[in-house]
Order: sequence, then structure tokens, then C-alpha cells
Amino acid sequence: MLRMASKALVNYLWLTILIKFVNTIELQHYISHKPEIKINKCCEPFEILLDDRCTHINKTNETIWHPMFTSENGKKQNVQVDYIIVTGNPDCGSMQIWHIYYYQESTDVLQLLPNGALRHYPHYVSPEEDLNREIMYHDYPPGKYCMEKHVKGSLVSEYASVCAPEHRTDWTSSPFLMRNIISPITHGISMACFLTIAIIYFIMPTLRDLVGNIITTICVCLIVSQAADTIRLLTVFTNHVSIIAAETLCYIALLGSFFWLNSLGYYVWKTFKSRNVFLRITDGKKYCYYSAYAWSCTIVMGALALFAHYTMDYQEKSKSKFEYEQETIGSLGIIIFFVPVSFTVLVNVFFFVTTLKILNRMNTYGRIHHKLKHSFRMFLLLFLVMTLTWLFFLLSFTRFEGLVYCYIVINALQAPLFLYICVVNQAHVAFLVQKTCCYTNCACACCKPNPECEWGDEMTAMNTGAY
Repeated sequence: MLRMASKALVNYLWLTILIKFVNTIELQHYISHKPEIKINKCCEPFEILLDDRCTHINKTNETIWHPMFTSENGKKQNVQVDYIIVTGNPDCGSMQIWHIYYYQESTDVLQLLPNGALRHYPHYVSPEEDLNREIMYHDYPPGKYCMEKHVKGSLVSEYASVCAPEHRTDWTSSPFLMRNIISPITHGISMACFLTIAIIYFIMPTLRDLVGNIITTICVCLIVSQAADTIRLLTVFTNHVSIIAAETLCYIALLGSFFWLNSLGYYVWKTFKSRNVFLRITDGKKYCYYSAYAWSCTIVMGALALFAHYTMDYQEKSKSKFEYEQETIGSLGIIIFFVPVSFTVLVNVFFFVTTLKILNRMNTYGRIHHKLKHSFRMFLLLFLVMTLTWLFFLLSFTRFEGLVYCYIVINALQAPLFLYICVVNQAHVAFLVQKTCCYTNCACACCKPNPECEWGDEMTAMNTGAY
């Protein structure tokens, strides 16, 4: 029995020694052969990017792309690293994909580090650059990028498709406060002001003439434009389809408001030019005619702008599997959207000048001419406010941050000015609002209308009700 126990103990000792020996060999093998670095290649192993398409190397005169590693400090080139090639696009999830091209004269610089990360310098770092100065760069970890050789014509470059880095928002910075807090608040106030004007001109029976219907339609267009612009500005809507849809609706509604303003100017000009203002068709028919003009022009120009954006702005990029849809309307689409606005501005200037000449030549005019004179003044003020806002909106597309802030301020003032011009500054409209809201029950006695002046809105506007 003792003999069997000693034999079992000896076997156990030999087994323990053998296991430790095997573990030591495996540990040394792991230390001497570290895990290989995975490098993502955009195309298949025997393909490169030719004109933004993966093409077999036999169909080109180029060689296969091979990764070249650079030391951490960037001084040592062609560092030897054990790596394996993994084909496929980066796994970006919900993040956006960016495309970087690195060639001899490019401003972007790409460097593969020994740990497998891709370092991107957004500007060329010259050897003479001060080493003590902090250099801006960003490192993309393995799996968040893919690289490939890119050939387009005679230009050969190194291509990288990377996942957009996470943006850390500074809640106290001026750009964030202006764009994401102040601007949406001002858009909400503007929509409330435009909605107030539209309701007043829609529910008041005496204001539902042609001019009132046009003012209501302009306010509705601007409400839609402000709402779409708010969606476009909010950074939480990162889907490119939502942004393009909101931007398209914003531009189309803004374009429609200018065509309707042009219709108002034409109506005032045409009526003053006519010798007999009583020989005219009904306001309902005229509104239908003006609707056909304004909406048809808006729809046609909007369709042309979208067609130009999807077929001409980025025609080559849309065919590539590595180029993704643009998040915003292209420059050509914006030009087609806003060139008609500039034409309506010029035509409105013509209406203003010619109507002013007719008014200066008139010695006497009746009640209808007096009412049209107020409509002409309202048209002029609305034209100035909308044109000024539109000009600052165009300037906000530039890279100057100050112009963007100026547009936010001007856009915040647009709707209150509309409310003043269309309601407060119009004596007959203000009287009708006071009469409807404050005639019987009013907390403030100063807001009550004078009951002796109920002679109609035209007489009230002419300040003759008291006589």
C-alpha cells in the first residue's frame, strides 16, 4: 500500500513539472510572437480603387497597396510590424463616414502607427515646423478606418475611409449657444408671430380680401420655412435624409413667400395703373390666378433645383460605392433656389418705383385708393424686411461666424417687424383686433376701442371716424 502511494506521488510530481514546462514554452512563444495588427483594406486583396471603383490589379498599371508604418513621433519611416489584412469598410454604426486623400501636394497627411491606429493630420506638417508647437491630429483605432490605393487619371493617392470622430459639445461656447439654443428659441418666437398675423387676417371678415389672403399665405409660407430651418439647424437630426428633406422644404417655402410678395406688388401696381378701379374681377378669382402663378413657379423652380442637385452637383460621386450622399443641398441647387428670389426682388423694385411715380402724379383719390395706399406702404415695408433677411441668410453660408450670428439676430427681428407692419401699424387692423378682443371684457381700459368710432375699417384708417 505504501509502495503504491509513493508511486502515485512520483507520477503527480512528474505531471506537475510537465505542465509547468509546457506553460513556460507557450508563454515564451506568445512573447516572441505578439498578436498581429489588423489593417482594414477597402477593396479585395488584388484590387485597388480606380476612379472610385474597386478594380482588379490586372486591369491597371499599378501595384497592390501595402501598408507602411511610421513611428509614433513620425521620424522613422517603414517600421517593421506584424500585421494581417482585413478587407471591408469600417464599422461606423450611426456615425458618419469621411473620405481622406493623401498625395504629394495634399494638405491632409495620413500615417499608420505601429499599434494599428491611423493618424490624420488635417494640414501638411513641414520639417521646419516648430516642434514645440502643438500639432493638431486625430488617431482612428483599428476597425474605424480602411485604406486603399486610389488612382484617378494620372493622380495616385492613398485613400482612407474613416468614421467621423465623436464631437464633444461645449455647452458654454458661443457657437453652441447661438446655433442650438438662441436660434431655435427665436425661430419659435417667429413662428408664433407669423401664426398670430395669419389668424388675424383669416378670421376677420373685413380683412379677407385679396391683400389679406396674400398676407396670410406669406405668413404660412414663412411658418413652414422657420419650422424646417429649425429642424435643419438642430444637431440631433444627424440622418442625411431628414436634413435634406428639411432643407428642401425650407428653401421651397421661402421661395414661395417671395413669389407671393411679388404677387402683392403686382396687384398694387396694376390697380393704381388702372384708370377705373371698380371694373375688376372678384378677389376670389384674382387669388386663384395669383395662386396659379406663385405655386407653379415655386414648384417648377424647386423641382429644377432638386434635379440639378441629384444629377449635376455630385454626378461622379453618386456612382461610387465609397461616396455617400451629401447631407445638404449642393451649391448648384442653392443657386437655382435663390436666383428666382433675386429676380422677384428686381421686379418688386420696379413695382415700387412705378407705383410711387403714379402716386406723386395723383392729385385726388377716393376711398379705394386710400386703402391701396396703405397696402402699398405695407408691401414696401414687408419687401424691405424680407429682402434684408434673405440677404443675411445668403451671407450665413460663408465661413465667417460673425455673419451667421448676424443672420440669427436679423431673423429674430423679422417676425416682430411683420407683426408691427401688418397689425400694429395698420390702424384699421388694430381697431378690429381691439374691437374683437377688448370691446366688452378687457382688463386694461386703455386697450378698449372708442365706441364712437365704429365707422368701418377704411374710415378708421383715414382717421375720419370721429367726425
